[in-house]
Amino acid sequence: MMDFLKRLVIDEDGPTSVEYAVLLALIVAICISSVNLLSNQTAASFDNSAAELSNVLGS
Repeated sequence: MMDFLKRLVIDEDGPTSVEYAVLLALIVAICISSVNLLSNQTAASFDNSAAELSNVLGS
């Protein structure tokens, strides 16, 4: 395991772990914002459906 970590730190040929961490952070941020947007839209849809049902049923 230590050999792998040493090679990871020394090897500069490919993308570094910092670049992978930044990429992962961007992906996580996009996923969280997408879920937040979808949850807001879903809540609004349920609210609209509840309002329409109230109007139709006369409650």
